[in-house]
Amino acid sequence: MGTQVSDDDKYHSNNVDERTAEEKAIDAWLPITSSRNAKWWYSAFHNVTAMVGAGVLSLPFAMSELGWGPGVTVLIISWIVTLYTLWQMVEMHEMVPGKRFDRYHELGQHAFGEKLGLWIVVPQQLIVEVGVDIVYMVTGGKSLKKFHDLVRPDGKKIKLTYFIMIFSSVHFVLSHLPNFNSISGVSLAAAVMSLSYSTIAWGASADKGVQKDVQYGYIATTTAGTVFNFFSALGDVAFAYAGHNVVLEIQATIPSTPEKPSKVPMWRGVIVAYIVVALCYFPVALIGYWMFGNKVDDNILITLEKPIWLIAMANLFVVVHVIGSYQIYAMPVFDMIETVLVKKLKFKPSWYLRFISRNIYVGFTMFVAISFPFFGGLLGFFGGFAFAPTTYFLPCIMWLAIYKPRKFSLSWWTNWICIILGILLMIVAPIGALRQIILQAKDYQFYS
Repeated sequence: MGTQVSDDDKYHSNNVDERTAEEKAIDAWLPITSSRNAKWWYSAFHNVTAMVGAGVLSLPFAMSELGWGPGVTVLIISWIVTLYTLWQMVEMHEMVPGKRFDRYHELGQHAFGEKLGLWIVVPQQLIVEVGVDIVYMVTGGKSLKKFHDLVRPDGKKIKLTYFIMIFSSVHFVLSHLPNFNSISGVSLAAAVMSLSYSTIAWGASADKGVQKDVQYGYIATTTAGTVFNFFSALGDVAFAYAGHNVVLEIQATIPSTPEKPSKVPMWRGVIVAYIVVALCYFPVALIGYWMFGNKVDDNILITLEKPIWLIAMANLFVVVHVIGSYQIYAMPVFDMIETVLVKKLKFKPSWYLRFISRNIYVGFTMFVAISFPFFGGLLGFFGGFAFAPTTYFLPCIMWLAIYKPRKFSLSWWTNWICIILGILLMIVAPIGALRQIILQAKDYQFYS
């Protein structure tokens, strides 16, 4: 703790720190502001963990719904646009001298005003973070189940419900790690895993070679079906690139002085993370689709069936990665919950306050995951409303509001193009997802 205070004091010496002793104590207790001594490579693997979801495994399927041309285009454009908006967020973290926007909504409040900023950012951020956590509960449970079914094909069938419970038991322990730096080990493991199972996915596909009767046409027989599939695939690809909700929170853990602002190490970490993301996404999407065409399943590991030991291993890797991702997305939520409890409701910052509130949160996500395992479709639906803005165009709108670039200058055009693309995405993705939910929910039994 000692080093951190001196850093903060250096930073505030030229502009008086307005926080009272009590506020300082609270900031030192809250998860996001508590430890500011992260290295640049922490930001690299936190970003990889936040960004590379298990969604990478459904990319070949998304490709099959988009086709070669549009598919490749969407993959590349999404990569560029999100890297640009990520750069904006990193730049805006410290644009006011002596102040750091440690949380997404603090930046929102600066751009749109105290009240409005909260109402624009917080609901979207909560939908994304809680939504992702629920989806990861389902993904973790499903991957554990697949592992079990592969290793003991003739064994007793165990319900998905129980696997989700087994998976969530890990989080009842891990969620009590106080802040981002304390989960950096979990996060590093997760980042390594995401590279590993992506490599298994495309390596095993390449090994199988192009299938004899491979076809690259659209699967749907009707025009409407093709269009809807196209929409939902756009959503899938777009949300594969959604790590922006936790960017400022990750950057908040990096130390900063006027001479050495945090954006330098953070940006280095982001670049490394984006190279890793490209190495995970592009080979899986392209090789997976190239080998299996439109016969590919929505999870490439299912298509690959054999060799069993390799696919079983890949499923376990997915589990480890999802454990890390869950924690990364949960941390800002814990921060919000604890801020409300301590600042609004005047609770004393204590370990049992944290213990109770975090256990309730994990329990809640587990319960929803068990009740609605077709939540992936739901995420496409909610995600369309919340992922697209927070990742694709909120940073651009904030940039325009704060820096007010000249009309028709390069910066002005870039931002408006991103905003328009983002809004189209926000309209189109939920439509495709809604249809998938309806198709899946038809034959669904509760707690089966």
